[in-house]
Amino acid sequence: MGDVSALDEPLKKQLGAATAKVMAEHLDLHTVGDLLHHYPRRYAERGELTTLADLPLDEHVTVVARVADARVLTFNGAKGRGQRLEVTITDGSGRLQLVFFGKGVHKPHKDLLPGTRAMFAGKVSVFNRKTQLAHPAYELLRGEDGESAVDSWAGALIPIYPATTKLESWKIAKAVDAVLPSAQEALDPLPPTLRDGRGLIGLPDALRKVHRPRTRADVAEARDRLKWDEAFVLQVALARRRFDDAQLPAQARKPVPGGLLDAFDAKLPFTLTEGQRKVSKEIFDDLATEHPMHRLLQGEVGSGKTMVALRAMLAVVDAGGQAAMLAPTEVLAQQHHRSVTEMMGELAEGGMLGGAERATKVVLLTGSMGAAARRQALLDLVTGEAGIVIGTHALIEDKVQFHDLGLVVVDEQHRFGVEQRDALRGKGKQPPHLLVMTATPIPRTVAMTVFGDLETSVLDQLPAGRSPIASHVVPAADKPHFLARAWERVREEVENGHQAYVVCPRIGDEEDEKKKARDETADKRPPLAVLEVADQLARGPLAGLRVEVLHGRMAPDDKDAVMRRFAAGEADVLVATTVIEVGVNVPNATAMVIMDADRFGVSQLHQLRGRVGRGSAPGLCLLVTEMPEASPARGRLSAVAATLDGFELSRVDLEQRREGDVLGQAQSGVRSSLRMLAVIDDEEIIAAAREEAVAVVAADPGLEHLPELRTALDALLDQERERYLDKG
Repeated sequence: MGDVSALDEPLKKQLGAATAKVMAEHLDLHTVGDLLHHYPRRYAERGELTTLADLPLDEHVTVVARVADARVLTFNGAKGRGQRLEVTITDGSGRLQLVFFGKGVHKPHKDLLPGTRAMFAGKVSVFNRKTQLAHPAYELLRGEDGESAVDSWAGALIPIYPATTKLESWKIAKAVDAVLPSAQEALDPLPPTLRDGRGLIGLPDALRKVHRPRTRADVAEARDRLKWDEAFVLQVALARRRFDDAQLPAQARKPVPGGLLDAFDAKLPFTLTEGQRKVSKEIFDDLATEHPMHRLLQGEVGSGKTMVALRAMLAVVDAGGQAAMLAPTEVLAQQHHRSVTEMMGELAEGGMLGGAERATKVVLLTGSMGAAARRQALLDLVTGEAGIVIGTHALIEDKVQFHDLGLVVVDEQHRFGVEQRDALRGKGKQPPHLLVMTATPIPRTVAMTVFGDLETSVLDQLPAGRSPIASHVVPAADKPHFLARAWERVREEVENGHQAYVVCPRIGDEEDEKKKARDETADKRPPLAVLEVADQLARGPLAGLRVEVLHGRMAPDDKDAVMRRFAAGEADVLVATTVIEVGVNVPNATAMVIMDADRFGVSQLHQLRGRVGRGSAPGLCLLVTEMPEASPARGRLSAVAATLDGFELSRVDLEQRREGDVLGQAQSGVRSSLRMLAVIDDEEIIAAAREEAVAVVAADPGLEHLPELRTALDALLDQERERYLDKG
């Protein structure tokens, strides 16, 4: 293991305590290996640089430019005469002003003579409507030891590192120079056959070329190699996870002919789509094996995922087991319970008068249930009387015991912690089968990276009878009459016998008011609130219509009552927060107006929009915003309005957010290990790495013959992440 030590050495030994402390605190870099994997963000050439023409405000930037002119201005400060040095720099694309004050002017005045080239780092600000850097740090680009240094700089690429105000890019570059010889001892995690077969360079070589490239080709070669490291090591971790899961015992749950499932299918008023049949077969094949199923079912909003999940649950009940469906909120759990019992009819009335012969009991278990109802539900679970239970995290509590838990269905994965999934899995005599449903379509590569331990099924076909949804952006600030027309459209829908949703980002109660005050002090208009908007609509443009409100801080019984009234057609317009985002199913609701739509994410808007057009009448979704036409937020809304394809939108969403956010969130708060790999752009590498990983793990599950790969895995799966994957 002597080889490892050079990269595991603390930075303090190599760089001194002060620099090491800044690196640890501000960049989370602790060892030589950490620093070698802190890659340049980009490279500047002698001639061209971050164009001064488009510097981002309030960001810490590093630019390389030439001094055009410099002048010292004197002014009368409070204590007599003050001095200010103003330096103008240019890179050919634009000009930028640097300012230095007081005693700080002497050194730069000597250094920054016209014609001098240097690197400058600082925070971009605006003064007198001019962009400037105040007191920037700088590093002169000239040979301090005569000609040789000039030559070594000339023509080389200058690495620009992700930096902080405490540590400029060139100081990081000097620190990298100090540790770069250790790259020679880097253990290569890629098996030699893979490396040679893919024409990739060795790891020590890649680290040298990424930090000190001579040409752009060096950079490309290094990046190709380092992307493979990230993709491959992560995919090996996931492939081992799948391999280990496949060794676990589970009870096979095969559908029984003439059972509940057949009875249910016989009374369906419609035929299943081709997609539903295909996905159901994948699930039934998994359930029939003696290893736990781990499957992700992703489908478009309204593609009939609940129907597929219910048929899987019925098959498990037929095979003598129980099925639990876990929902992220009480509203959703109640909604699922209601729709499942409605779909099943007398088949959900097991042990009750009028229940069908093959019927089972379907119970609801949530935190706010009364004591007597809760006691009865727990009893039905432990005796096996209830074949299906639908609930919130309340299902996970220690008190909840099952007779024979065979299948766990988790709805809306992104709201559900891995720990909760694990706790529920522990309630079976053997590990139960697991089906995870998400209505947020995920691009294939993200599914492979984030949910790589799950097999994936996709429902991309809408059931017959679902209507198209027309979506439009309503620019309320530019064209106020468009907003007036939006309310007229809502009235027209109601006059035609339909209903509408109005969605707002905020509730507007006392708790909310504190946040609102903070927003106002920050000179931002607070987001529109449900209670205020409902009141304004009922007295103004929607006067005379039956307007109700729904939000997350209402008592559970009140929420349920409002949803029931709306579903029964006793309210015309429901003004709500995003509590209606998932699973709410009112086929008669045809219009949705989303206020301050720019404050919602792309996938959230897509989810919300899926609540309309669920019946035979076409749906209408109006995205109201005050953002100007050229803003990124407007671009996002236009993308949502332009397509109903959730997979397309999920790509837009990812391209606009940093995927670290997406992965970080999905990886349960663990810092994303991806530094070089871009999940959307590097689709081919991820897919190829997955294939290679599966082959490697199948041939050598313990990686006995690949010690370097094992070491890299241990580094990736520090305890936190190991725990995360174990829970997966």
